[in-house]
Amino acid sequence: MGESMDEMFQREAEDDLKTIEYVRNYLPADLKEKFDDELIQYFLDVIWEYYFDTFSDTDEEVEIDTEVVAAHVAKVAKKEKMGDFEPEDLLFVVLGELEYAESLEE
Repeated sequence: MGESMDEMFQREAEDDLKTIEYVRNYLPADLKEKFDDELIQYFLDVIWEYYFDTFSDTDEEVEIDTEVVAAHVAKVAKKEKMGDFEPEDLLFVVLGELEYAESLEE
């Protein structure tokens, strides 16, 4: 029998926390102070939504342009009044998330 909804949500929450921790460790010191866990979670949600919207129609391996993703996150964050962030800073979040995802595939 499969996992219950509660178990699924618990597992997803634990996965999110591990991703946030990994990204936080990936960030340079100045950004660790600037980006709290809640903000990192927001950035990750925007990144994942972008990947889903952009790549969900293909089964082929995709090439992710991290600078485009970082610029997208900056644009969405500004539009949603989460803050005015530099794409160069958000690039560390994008790269950290990608590196974490790749570490899970090994």
